[in-house]
Amino acid sequence: MSPTARWLVLAAAALGVSPAAAGTAGAAAARLVQATPAESHDKLRQPFTDAARSDWHYTPRRRAGIAWKEMSAAQREATTALLRSALTERGLDKVRAVMALETVLREIETFPFSRDPENYAVAIFGDAGDITRGWGWRIEGHHLSLHFTLRGDTVVATLPQFFGANPATLPRDFAAAGLVKGHRVLGAEEDGARALLDSLDATQRAAALIDARPNGDIVSRNEPRAATPEPRGVAFAALSAAQQARLLALVSAFAEHLQPDLAAARLARVRAGGLETIRFAWAGGTERGRPFYFRIQGAGFMVEFDNSGGNHVHSVWRDFTGDWGRDMLSEHYRDPAGHHRPAGR
Repeated sequence: MSPTARWLVLAAAALGVSPAAAGTAGAAAARLVQATPAESHDKLRQPFTDAARSDWHYTPRRRAGIAWKEMSAAQREATTALLRSALTERGLDKVRAVMALETVLREIETFPFSRDPENYAVAIFGDAGDITRGWGWRIEGHHLSLHFTLRGDTVVATLPQFFGANPATLPRDFAAAGLVKGHRVLGAEEDGARALLDSLDATQRAAALIDARPNGDIVSRNEPRAATPEPRGVAFAALSAAQQARLLALVSAFAEHLQPDLAAARLARVRAGGLETIRFAWAGGTERGRPFYFRIQGAGFMVEFDNSGGNHVHSVWRDFTGDWGRDMLSEHYRDPAGHHRPAGR
């Protein structure tokens, strides 16, 4: 079986998401609410509305929810359990590394006052376990914004997803942060894209390179709804079988922090949109050390990765119709009986 065929089998297997994982999330969310003093419930529990959930940011600022630095030991334990309901240990380490980079910035910047490794907040939207309206949770801080939407015992969305890193590559050991020289939070994602770019022949490369200049940041920014850019870049059908496998492996790399059933469900949504719609585009310099940007875009999704200059990167995965489970929840609301099918992404 070819690598592409194996990827399709994995994606096709994900018709839904394990209720056990979602049940774990509900239990962890309930524990977090219980461990939170009554006077702080209004901070932790946010309304399950489109406006509240889509107000997201990846810059240093105050967040809705309870920040890690405000949590008791019991709250931190419950929050970690909530994270583990959606993330693998590798994914949890990725989150911790992003947070630890704030300690690095505090040490190396001239004006480090806004850098705080404990200014990462968790918010619960709605009532955990709500099968009628749905509910959700989020962890967010500088360079991190992960969103999970559930309906009862079913995860219906794991997007949007933002990871950033500054420094993208550590120039030396930072004992206070627990990070060593050369550590790269988003190294696998960048390396996979470069390997694909390097494998392209002259015709493919001409199609993939869409601009000599990078974009300066992710195109979608933190918009509540991601606009669909003009499809540009080299098309999936124009790639060899080996290159197609590289591209699909790159897509998978942006979901590998998730629990396997959640990652597989997201890949299933990519497959459902049609692999033939996927394009890979690159802007900016192609040599390491130069600013660059790349994008993977399909009929329903977009993955962006940007290095606007220096040692600083951003990445995001957006779903054009399904961020925060909008499409699935709208479908549920339209059904007077409240019937729904399992789904995830």
